[in-house]
Amino acid sequence: MLALLTAGVALAVAAGGAQDSPIPGSRFVCTALPPEAASAGCPLPAMPMQGGTMSPEEELRAAVLQLRETVVQQKETLGAQREAIRELTGKLARCEGLAGGKARGAGATGKDTMGDLPRDPGHVVEQLSRSLQTLKDRLESLELQLRTNASNAGLPSDFREVLQRRLGELERQLLRKVAELEDEKSQLHNETSAHRQKTESTLNALLQRVTELERGNSAFKSPDAFKVSLPLRTNYLYGKIKKTLPELYAFTICLWLRSSASPGIGTPFSYAVPGQANEIVLIEWGNNPIELLINDKVAQLPLFVSDGKWHHICITWTTRDGMWEAFQDGEKLGTGENLAPWHPIKPGGVLILGQEQDTVGGRFDATQAFVGELSQFNIWDRVLRAQEIINIANCSTNMPGNIIPWVDNNVDVFGGASKWPVETCEERLLDL
Repeated sequence: MLALLTAGVALAVAAGGAQDSPIPGSRFVCTALPPEAASAGCPLPAMPMQGGTMSPEEELRAAVLQLRETVVQQKETLGAQREAIRELTGKLARCEGLAGGKARGAGATGKDTMGDLPRDPGHVVEQLSRSLQTLKDRLESLELQLRTNASNAGLPSDFREVLQRRLGELERQLLRKVAELEDEKSQLHNETSAHRQKTESTLNALLQRVTELERGNSAFKSPDAFKVSLPLRTNYLYGKIKKTLPELYAFTICLWLRSSASPGIGTPFSYAVPGQANEIVLIEWGNNPIELLINDKVAQLPLFVSDGKWHHICITWTTRDGMWEAFQDGEKLGTGENLAPWHPIKPGGVLILGQEQDTVGGRFDATQAFVGELSQFNIWDRVLRAQEIINIANCSTNMPGNIIPWVDNNVDVFGGASKWPVETCEERLLDL
């Protein structure tokens, strides 16, 4: 009986080897062989191959190995992402300590610490989320490939279900990680916003305290022997004149200023009224020349004051034909007409030193801020004669403005701007 079975196997092997490809639907039958037949060198039947490459079982095994390798890579990626988040949290803590130390020293140095705040780490977490989404897409593609291979190979349905359950579990793990990263992103954003608000509050309180101390310790030899210092180009350093203007049909505005800012010295002063933010403005913005704005009409002035030296500036204007004159250091450098003719200057506005107003008393733009020092800002309700302007410029006479005089109790400073004693004319004449 065993001999007949052995002969049958040999015939089946011989018949299979005589064909180029296996007969569709053919099956090999496993038959027990005696030990002596195996020891006699009887060849065992080879595993069938499809297309001369790999069998379905081997393809499935390779796919499972690839899936396992992908899962290991995903775990490594998640571990690296957790480490990046821990590192980012540590940096935020160090930045908070550093920003707190700088805020404590801001009053002494005058440095704007707002630029040292930590950046929002949201984009880092977004990149991690995108990486996880890419892994999820790869996993779905692999799942589809495994389903196709399993169907073609005729695998049992229970094995396919096991693979599908494992793939579903991996997908749920990835989704949980994405949700955790989104929560951490939201928490980091909230912590950064709270840190910024805390730093701003601390800095504002410090600047307010410094301003109060400066006011309390001011000891000017005379009410007009002071200057206003605006050391930074920001939108929160400025001075404010307490008095306002009456209705004017003519005026003369004179002041001393020193600035080496570039490009443009900014806005030495601006006067805004309800309905017209540019009622009177003197500005040098960017690479443009110095301009005088009255009722939003513009005249370019031939003045050059950005050399870091003290200069005396006077501007006259009358509503009749809109005539204007521009003086620098006592010399008339320009004149013109048709600048807002027959327009009276409106009363009841706000007069600001160092900033250009977009609304009455506010909406400052840092790019238009004045950087430097101002002193002896006076306004008259008439056009001064040329000789009077010369006498003021060469310090041979002291003539305060009859509308706005330069006195200590008429000028408030805000945001880190400060008042400093200055000897009338002595310091300024050294630069002339």
